[in-house]
Amino acid sequence: MSDLENFRAETRKWLEENCPPSMRGTGGGAFEDDAVWGGRKQTYKNPDAKLWLDRMGAKGWTAPTWPKEYGGGGLSKDEAKVLGQELGRIKARPALLSFGLWMLGPVLLEYANEEQKKKFLPQIVRGEIRWCQGYSEPGAGSDLASLRTKCEDKGDHFLINGQKIWTSYADQADWIFCLVRTDTTKKHEGISFVLFDMTTPGVEARPIKLISGQSPFCETFFTDVKVPKNQMVGKLNGGWEIAKRLLQYERQNISSGGFGGGSGVELEDVAKHYVGTEDGAIADADLRARITAHRMDARAFALTVRRIEEESKAAKGPSPAVSIIKYAAAKLNQDRCELMVEAMGSQGLGWEGESYKPEEIAAMRGMLRSKGNSIEGGTSEVNLNVVSKRVLGLLDHQ
Repeated sequence: MSDLENFRAETRKWLEENCPPSMRGTGGGAFEDDAVWGGRKQTYKNPDAKLWLDRMGAKGWTAPTWPKEYGGGGLSKDEAKVLGQELGRIKARPALLSFGLWMLGPVLLEYANEEQKKKFLPQIVRGEIRWCQGYSEPGAGSDLASLRTKCEDKGDHFLINGQKIWTSYADQADWIFCLVRTDTTKKHEGISFVLFDMTTPGVEARPIKLISGQSPFCETFFTDVKVPKNQMVGKLNGGWEIAKRLLQYERQNISSGGFGGGSGVELEDVAKHYVGTEDGAIADADLRARITAHRMDARAFALTVRRIEEESKAAKGPSPAVSIIKYAAAKLNQDRCELMVEAMGSQGLGWEGESYKPEEIAAMRGMLRSKGNSIEGGTSEVNLNVVSKRVLGLLDHQ
């Protein structure tokens, strides 16, 4: 038996013994409410969720390919693939959903000093700290480099004043990774990348209610916030390079299924339930054709994502090509959510009340939430610009 076959057998045995039965299988629309984001404010409706996180965190398998010295699993690319397959085989729920895993951790591995890696990475792996992202501002969204949140050198610390917008889950986060302006005479070269605790005096997060009825985004204010100097990552005024790298990881994650608005329910199953015939076919021919076309697009998209992920691993990081995938992912998810509501007919228009099932209400709210997919993680227009310049090599036309 090869080493990889041995690893698969050992992994399968460990998962069977350590993944609680209640943490297997999809949970439909309720899954998002039960998701584990970790951090100091996390509450566990199901105690097995905490047990599953602790066990996976102790193995380092929430970040399987990160080095063991930083709390990761230390697995090879092939071993990590086997782990993913075995988790999929038992339909294990994610032990941890984390901006730390998806975005911050990879750039810390690349840009942070040794002290910062040893402090923050193990906490991310174990789900002890929940992170939020301080990038966009009221006057600096698509043109992120125009940000104005000011960071002044006060000798033994930095002093931060300014505002961020669309800060996902800022009211639930423990720490923030934040872009600040440390030089007002330059644009891209005057930005730095800092980390700080959200309980620091002067930090205030206010939730923004969306048309879906949820408030995952916040506006965040900084008033004379003191930040230790050892919490700056990389060089002073060298934050733009880190910011671009992190955005690539963010878009890669969104493309791989990080969008809100989905429910985990198969579109075809919903259509067959609401407009199906006795033999299980979808009666509406036009709807059936559009669902089939969507399924084909989704399959092609999944295969393309897999190919780009493999290319990213070979290149030791994501490429500008993730902007193609992010653009396509937004459109696919929006189409899926709209088809879901259409298939439900009038029952898909429910907002609240006993006349509608939870999954019907979730479908409408999910469809409304999906409208933000073409904005978050870089607008579709910005991603198309990245594709034209950095993938296709086209020049701007004056």
